[in-house]
Amino acid sequence: MPSRHESPSGEPVGQQSAAPGAVIPFDAILMAAGAGSRLGHRPKSLLQLDGEPLIIRQINALKAAGADELVVVLGFYANEIAPWLTRCGARIVLNPDPAQGQVSSQRIGLQELSGRSNAVLMALADQPMIDSHDVTDLIARFAVRPAECLLVFPRVQGQPGNPVIFTPEVRDAVLSADQSIGCRQWRQANRLSALPFDSDNPHYVVDIDTPDDIESFCRTTGRRLSWPTDRTER
Repeated sequence: MPSRHESPSGEPVGQQSAAPGAVIPFDAILMAAGAGSRLGHRPKSLLQLDGEPLIIRQINALKAAGADELVVVLGFYANEIAPWLTRCGARIVLNPDPAQGQVSSQRIGLQELSGRSNAVLMALADQPMIDSHDVTDLIARFAVRPAECLLVFPRVQGQPGNPVIFTPEVRDAVLSADQSIGCRQWRQANRLSALPFDSDNPHYVVDIDTPDDIESFCRTTGRRLSWPTDRTER
């Protein structure tokens, strides 16, 4: 793994350089519509790391990595999250019925893309460690994939992670399929067309779903996640 990544403790490993531009044009969808039911029914994308909400960190990482078009899908807590995003440079779309689940939000995000780029990257707003370098590493692997590969996903010690990146053909296939089909369902049905990007970078598999996840993150990285005390516009 490149030396610029942080260790699991959150400390930099080696010299960290600026993130290179994307090697291929890509659009991005950032998922932030969930109910946070295992986290006390709170908007986990507003958890703050180093004083910045996770959703803003993700938006900045995707933009720094070179996203041509960036769509953020909101659902539950949209009224709380949206004021933080007024100057984020992304297009905000609403899932009117987020209780239908993540697949419905994925499909809404895919429908919003103009389809001009060579790839679509699907990211989650509750991954505290993902940065622009992690995104560009994934894009670089996608750029040299075999011809038969349509989707690339990170895998760390056998555990699949996020974000994932795929061709416009996958986007079209998902949208033309039954409403129950999203990216994960497509990948499970088309395993020969999905390639793992094997990595030792833990950023890809760290997300926040429960209070225990917050405690584990703080314990292993030495960094603190906290809820905002003022959810006003930034």
